[in-house]
Amino acid sequence: MAVNTSTIAISLGGQPQMDRRLLKAATSGDSTSMQALNSQDRRVLLGTTPVGNTCLHISSIHGHEGFCTEVVTLDESLLTVENLDGETPLLSAVTSGHARVASILLRCYQTRQLSDAILKQDIDGCNALHHAIHNGHTDLAMDLIVTQPDLSKHVNMRGESPMFIAVKRNFTHVTEELLKIQDSSHAGQNQRNALHAAVKSRNQYITAKVMEMRPEMARAADTNGVTPIRLAVYFNNTEMLRVMLELDWTLGYEVNTQGNPLLVSAAYRGLVDVARELLKHCPDAPYRRTSDCATWLHSAVSNDHAEFVEFILRIPQLSKLVNMQDSGGKTALHYAVKNCNPRIVTSLLSHKGIDGTMLDNNAVSAGRELEDDVWKAKTLNWNEVIMLMSKACPQDAPPLHNIHVKAKRVLTKASRENAKSLTQTYTSSTSLVAILIATITFAAAFTLPGGYTNDSGSEGLPIMSKKFAFQAFLISDVIAMCSSFTVAFVCIIARWEDYEFLVYYISFTKKLMWFAYVATTTAFSTGLYTVLAPRVHWLAIAICVMVALLPILTKLLGEWPILRLRFRLGKTFNSDLLGIV
Repeated sequence: MAVNTSTIAISLGGQPQMDRRLLKAATSGDSTSMQALNSQDRRVLLGTTPVGNTCLHISSIHGHEGFCTEVVTLDESLLTVENLDGETPLLSAVTSGHARVASILLRCYQTRQLSDAILKQDIDGCNALHHAIHNGHTDLAMDLIVTQPDLSKHVNMRGESPMFIAVKRNFTHVTEELLKIQDSSHAGQNQRNALHAAVKSRNQYITAKVMEMRPEMARAADTNGVTPIRLAVYFNNTEMLRVMLELDWTLGYEVNTQGNPLLVSAAYRGLVDVARELLKHCPDAPYRRTSDCATWLHSAVSNDHAEFVEFILRIPQLSKLVNMQDSGGKTALHYAVKNCNPRIVTSLLSHKGIDGTMLDNNAVSAGRELEDDVWKAKTLNWNEVIMLMSKACPQDAPPLHNIHVKAKRVLTKASRENAKSLTQTYTSSTSLVAILIATITFAAAFTLPGGYTNDSGSEGLPIMSKKFAFQAFLISDVIAMCSSFTVAFVCIIARWEDYEFLVYYISFTKKLMWFAYVATTTAFSTGLYTVLAPRVHWLAIAICVMVALLPILTKLLGEWPILRLRFRLGKTFNSDLLGIV
């Protein structure tokens, strides 16, 4: 019989190419046209598209149930044909989201005992069960498990089993059904397992179920050495942690390959609730790293978790941690002083069992840790810590004073090197402000509030010359003008690079600029009062008071951190130490 070339052509893979009329019929679900074409040529149904799809693939992708059923009746060999992605019609139906079509095809496979075809995996290693769970078709997934339990044993190219995916998606019933299959895989990506996924998805029921049926999963670590319970710690998931510890309290004693106990991991992240839960179930859980013998108190201090440190210090049975030393002999107080964290230093020093005199392996006390960071001496934290240590350890006060002297010497040397550039910047901005104030006050002296009188014998005199507010205005205006002119002239001679002069100049100009600022605001407020008082007396007083208080408020805001430190430390406060801040 002569072959009609318009109907069948040979594709690149050696398979007959699909007739365009069949492709159209499969896409639209036109069973009548498909049957008509088949009656003309029995081989027409074997045609494929360039990507290897048969008409059964196409109708499965488009969800045409009747078309699929009739095609399978005409030629059941199409059930086992795979396209270039390794997909059978069953896989195409599942990946396209047509669960009902997939169920119909599954019955066709089952009836014809095509078990191997049901187990087929695509080029990504996913079988029909993988895709059913991925797409959320739980009923189809249950049918697949019952029909072909071996689907549960497969893992895809990413190492994921159907159980792992089901747990990630919180499909409880599917997970329970998979757990009933004794040799079903629970593997996940990066060597994680279904329990890792349960912890991450925060599903307490699945977690308990998995631990009950497969307890070995609780101690399995992924490629990074992270077990499920450590993952719960990392995610700060106290509820999941509680479930796992209630089922197996010995999990709280885990130490990973880097030698970090769970408590150290919690301290590193400052997770107080996690630590409290661990101690509740495992009061003697390991708290020391095997690598450097640092405790979880060291870890909390080095990462500036003040609340975590205070939590540890409140527990009486953990008192021994306060003076424990790492492999270098350093205590938690050494770490706190090194970080210049006043809150943590205060907390540690307030503990009745603290020994601030302990030395590390190099005979260095905690206070002397400040010596390595003299650049921090320009911060309030550094100065507050040195004051706290001087009070707590009076015998270390002289060495601490020497550290301060050294810091001042080092910073002074550095300031000498930067004096020229800093002075140029300072003089530019200061002179600009000084000239601006001088211009305003100079103009105000000739534009007096109230104007001048034209009365005979008093021509040219200010009308308000006898008022006290006016006189205060003139005096403060003159003072502001003279002070600002003086600052401007000093800025001109400030190019002299002698360091001692520059230090004196900066101090002098700061005070003089402040004086000019106060005088200017006083002149403004009194001048405003002379203008408004006759009209709106109380409003004038309110505005003048606000303007007059502005310099004081600015001064208080600028010095508030030091004032607060003085109030907090009381007699311990040493103003000499703040000279370089």
